[in-house]
Amino acid sequence: MNTSWTPIKTAVALALCGAAFAFAPAHAAGQAASTSKEPAMLLGAIVLPGDDFYAYANGEWMARTEIPADRGSWGAMGALAEETNARIVKLIEEAGSDKSASAEARKVADFYKAYMNEAAIESAGLAPLKPRLAKIEAIKDRAGLSRVLGEFLRADVDPLNATNFNTPNLFGVWINQGLTDPSRNVPYILQGGIGMPDRAYYLDNSPKMAELRTKYQAYIAAVLKQAGYSDPEARAAKIFALESELAQSHASREESADIQKANNPWTMKDFPAKAPGMDWNAFMQGARLAKQDRFIAYHPGAIAGAARQVAATDLATWKDYLAFHSLNQFASTLPKAYNDLRFDFFGKTLTGSPQQSVRWKRALAATNGAMEEAVGKMYVAKYFPAQDKQRILKMVADIKTAFERRIDKLDWMAPSTRAQAKEKVRTMYVGVGYPDEWKSYGALQVSPNDALGNVMRAQEFHTTQQLAKLKQKPRKTDWAMPPQLVNAVNLPLQNALNFPAAILQAPFYDPKASDAQNYGAIGSVIGHEISHSFDDMGAQFDAQGRLRDWWTKEDLAHFKKASQKLVEQYNAYKPFDDLAINGQLTLSENLSDLAGLAAAYDALKATPSGKTIEADRAFFTGYAHAWRTKAREASLRRAVLTDGHAPGQWRTYTVRNLDAWYKAFDVKPGQQLYLAPEQRVRVW
Repeated sequence: MNTSWTPIKTAVALALCGAAFAFAPAHAAGQAASTSKEPAMLLGAIVLPGDDFYAYANGEWMARTEIPADRGSWGAMGALAEETNARIVKLIEEAGSDKSASAEARKVADFYKAYMNEAAIESAGLAPLKPRLAKIEAIKDRAGLSRVLGEFLRADVDPLNATNFNTPNLFGVWINQGLTDPSRNVPYILQGGIGMPDRAYYLDNSPKMAELRTKYQAYIAAVLKQAGYSDPEARAAKIFALESELAQSHASREESADIQKANNPWTMKDFPAKAPGMDWNAFMQGARLAKQDRFIAYHPGAIAGAARQVAATDLATWKDYLAFHSLNQFASTLPKAYNDLRFDFFGKTLTGSPQQSVRWKRALAATNGAMEEAVGKMYVAKYFPAQDKQRILKMVADIKTAFERRIDKLDWMAPSTRAQAKEKVRTMYVGVGYPDEWKSYGALQVSPNDALGNVMRAQEFHTTQQLAKLKQKPRKTDWAMPPQLVNAVNLPLQNALNFPAAILQAPFYDPKASDAQNYGAIGSVIGHEISHSFDDMGAQFDAQGRLRDWWTKEDLAHFKKASQKLVEQYNAYKPFDDLAINGQLTLSENLSDLAGLAAAYDALKATPSGKTIEADRAFFTGYAHAWRTKAREASLRRAVLTDGHAPGQWRTYTVRNLDAWYKAFDVKPGQQLYLAPEQRVRVW
């Protein structure tokens, strides 16, 4: 096909579509829509399923749906999250006035209450942040700088699942089992330290990026001016120059997704030898990592580059940098002027959102971030019936069986590889709804009158919990998502899946819906997450979560060749004339979409009601509804540049590779989405 091929724009012209949702699809299989093979009428234009399946299934929704003013994008996932959040806020408010509520629930209510108390926040001004700013100002030498950089380190990233490797601190740290040693947990050190979403925002010479850089530097100056710093423009210029130097040494998104490049075991002695310039002893003391004898340097180039800047950049600039990022990081619990400045850049400029979310939504997001499982426990008790968990577990088992059968049918796979692939499926831990054991928040101090202090103490509490894992054995049953999150995840090091309770409700999962609807919706989510164990990254881990080559040479060559076809297929999609989808960056998700959809379809066909052509049409149309999303231009551009997922419209086109879709909708040669059988990508 033509390398600059772009699908029909009938529906897309109504509004930009696609959104950057992490990890899991936004399904709307329960929504009413035609499941016939007849063409759809969109504003008087006829759209055949084979010309643009996304427009065929979703054009009417695109025409009638408006993106909320406080969002950069919108879709079924966002709508469901909104409904779920409204329920949770009601539970929190009730707990605040219920004397019989548990101590933990009242602590959640106090955290929320403090965040909502804008008058107290205004009255406090910068006073709650003064101890942190004083610590920064007291830095006298490079050793002191290194120690403070270590003290500010927070356990807040997951490199195998995050779409953003940057943190507000110079580095990120992640605690999990070793890549090649599943018997012990180790700290992973990751790149960080830049305020904009990715190195490309600093290094790309396009006019759009140049404009963003100018506005970001102006934002830095405005924050410093608001805080009373003299000569804010000159200081901002130096801070931006420092971040630009840090960005120079950052790994790209594609490099970060290459786990082999991340497999860099370091000891304490390696840091000064391989990354000179920083006082690593002081840093590790500050970070509470001085007693560790093994690390994974996930981004060694960025670690070395940051250490160089610790030595090369003057202390005054570093102190201004740390002060700015402190003000920026905690802006939501500082006076309104700081919050407004932050939204003006990170909201309006970077995502195109014209309006900030109302305060209760921001308060709930902060509460979820601080006490996620305490909030989740409240949600599950009210809104997640036990029978739903059992039905989902059965669907998981059926789709796992379907995936194993697909493995059995692979004529290119050697018996030894096949046996290990099936073992990986069989031994996979699947968490449904909520974790087997809940975290305790008894040691977290929460005040109903100290919003900023609560946020800072919660960050410290979370980091302490994560560091404690360094003295514990890895557990594959540990969850990476709270129950109230509308999402799902695959954890390759644990060979585990998490399906939080909030995603297990209509329209993702509807106990009253047909099998075709549920397999097209939550079934494709389940299949997607199972398939992540066999995408370009997941396939490098064995059943124990060990990074190991368990493939024959021939099998691996076939897998890479087939995967490359999917890279090329997605490279050809262009959301904008000047910006194409990055098929390599999105490969993991595209492979999982393809294999997961195929496995969910096979599982549907094994059900009594799934054998008709009508069921097939409902299944594929439900999958297309999963990706009905709209995005503002700034938000969509950011997603294409930085997100490991292709935007929603183009994920819908996964169906082009399944033979059953052609039969269900009578797709013929000459139609724009048609691929000849030999051109259809077949991996799993």
